[in-house]
Amino acid sequence: MAQCRFCSLRLEYEVIDLGVSPLSNSYITPEKYMAMEPCFPLLVYFCDQCGLVQLEEFAAPETIFGDYDYFSSYSESWLRHARDYVSAMTKKYALNQNSQVVEVASNDGYLLQYFVKQGVKVLGIEPAANVAQVARERGVTTETVFFGQKTAEGLSRRGFGADLLVANNVLAHVPDINDFVAGFAAMLKPNGVLTVEFPHLLNMIRLTQFDTIYHEHFSYLSLHTVRQIFAAHGLTVFNVEELPTHGGSLRVYASLKGAGRKEEISVAAILAKESAAHLDVRQGYDGFAEKSYAIKNDLLEFLLRAVRDGKRVTAYGAAAKGNTLLNFAGIRRDLVTMVADRNPGKQGKFLPGSRIPVVPPDQLVAAQPDYIIILPWNLKDEIAEQLSPQLGERTELVTAIPELRVWR
Repeated sequence: MAQCRFCSLRLEYEVIDLGVSPLSNSYITPEKYMAMEPCFPLLVYFCDQCGLVQLEEFAAPETIFGDYDYFSSYSESWLRHARDYVSAMTKKYALNQNSQVVEVASNDGYLLQYFVKQGVKVLGIEPAANVAQVARERGVTTETVFFGQKTAEGLSRRGFGADLLVANNVLAHVPDINDFVAGFAAMLKPNGVLTVEFPHLLNMIRLTQFDTIYHEHFSYLSLHTVRQIFAAHGLTVFNVEELPTHGGSLRVYASLKGAGRKEEISVAAILAKESAAHLDVRQGYDGFAEKSYAIKNDLLEFLLRAVRDGKRVTAYGAAAKGNTLLNFAGIRRDLVTMVADRNPGKQGKFLPGSRIPVVPPDQLVAAQPDYIIILPWNLKDEIAEQLSPQLGERTELVTAIPELRVWR
C-alpha cells in the first residue's frame, strides 16, 4: 500500500485510475519503434491527513529528466510570462547587479536570460544535460545537478545564496518533496524570497483537467497542502497570486520563518476557495473520475464518426498532457494520423504508447486535414493564431478538455 510522500500516512482513497501508461515525455526514436516500452499505473491517491494528491513513484527522476525533450522557449506565451515576471520581481524587490537570482529547474534559460540582460547575477539548476547546455549558450550560468537539501547547502557555501529563488512548475515533479523543500530553505538568504508556481489542484478538479496527470507529475498541489509542507521546513507563505498559465496556476511567495514578512490577505482568500471546494476532504473529489471518463468517451465518439465519414484527423502539440489523453482513450494512428510540434527534438520521433509520428508544423499544414486536435489546450489561442492563416476553409480546430469543442 502506498504512503504519502509528505506525511507518510497510508493512502487509501483513490481519486482516479487512468489505467497504465508509458512515461509521457519518453518519445520513441525510429530505431526503437518495434521495441517494448515500460508502462506504469496512473492511479491517483488523496491523503486524508495532509490533503496531498499524488501518484506513487515508479520511475526515478534520473530516468525521467536525465535527458529531456521539453524546452520552455518554444512557447511564445510562456516567454512573455517569463519577461513579465522578471520585470515585476526586479521592481518589487529592487534587484540589481549585487543581487543573486537562482532558478531551480531552469530548463533552457527561458527566464534567467532576462535577468542576465538586466545585469543581475543568475544561477540555473537544471538536471537535464541537453537542456542545460542550451541555457549556457544563452549566457545563463547553469549547474547540471538534481536539486535537494545537499545540493542547496553546497551551492550556498559557494556563495550562491539566493535573494530571489525561483521554482516554476517543478514542485510537482519531485518524488522526495521533503528533501526538495528543505533545499529551498537552505538556498535562501535570511531575507530572501522564494516564488513557486504550480498548476492549481482546484482547477484540475473543477475543470476536469485529468490529462495533466502523468508520471512526471508526482504531486497535484493545493495551497492548503503546500503551506503545510513549507512550514515543516521552516518556510512561511506570505502571498499568493492566481495565474492563467497551464490552465490555472498559483504563484506562491515564501520566506524563511525569521524574515518577518507579513501575510497578505490573498493567502486566506485562496484557502477559502479551496475549503469551499472541499479539497481537504474526500468529498471534494467525488465525480472527478466519472467526468473524466465522459470526456474520453465524447472524444472517441467524435473521432470514430469523423474517420467513418472519411475525414482526416491530425493533432498539434506533442505535449505530455496529450499523451495521457491519447493513451487513456486508446487513440492510435488509425484515428489520428500525425502530430505536429515546433520542437526539433521531438520531430522524427513517435509519441509514447500511441506511436503517432511527430512532424514539423509545415508538414501538417501541407496535409490540410479536416480536423486538428490541439493537445496542449492551455496554449490553444496561441496555437490557433499561428495555424489559422495557413489553413484552408475546411480545416477545423478541436479541443477535448474541459469539454469537446470544434471551431474554425
